[in-house]
Amino acid sequence: MTKSEQSSAEVAAQSSERHSMPDETGSGFVLERFFPYLVRVFYSDVTSALSAVYQRDYGMMPAEWRTMAILGAASAGLQASEIVARSSMDKVVVSRAVKRMEERGYLIRETNSEDGRSYLLQLSGKGRTVYADLGPKLLAVERKMLKGLTEDDIYGFLAIAQRIRDNLAEGQAPKS
Repeated sequence: MTKSEQSSAEVAAQSSERHSMPDETGSGFVLERFFPYLVRVFYSDVTSALSAVYQRDYGMMPAEWRTMAILGAASAGLQASEIVARSSMDKVVVSRAVKRMEERGYLIRETNSEDGRSYLLQLSGKGRTVYADLGPKLLAVERKMLKGLTEDDIYGFLAIAQRIRDNLAEGQAPKS
């Protein structure tokens, strides 16, 4: 049995064991075994590992980093609504992140020449410098997170995550 197969077998056994354990109230619901709760804990751990870097080095909050990462990868300026769509962050959260980044000189807001009513946002020179500095540091954190995982492990995890998202999207009206 390969290390990956062994890990998968161990996870399956632990999952089976967890779900067969009775809860104290008899309701069948145990928070520590509830998949959405476990995903939230996982998300919090991942976010904390990354935010330790950008908060320590630049005093940035997660929404600011996500906004910076989206703008840093864009070839042209973006409207705030595009950042909301790409990030899954709420528009109020994006608005606050944009305001703080603008105050710190990390981004530039320009009138959108196509409609004159909206603004296009892009990283300033200072923002690009911060983005270029943080990228390799955050990739190092990612490597640490993925240490010992095979490409198949990672692909399998991402495939499962996509299947869950697809299940959740079934029967829902498209987002506008």
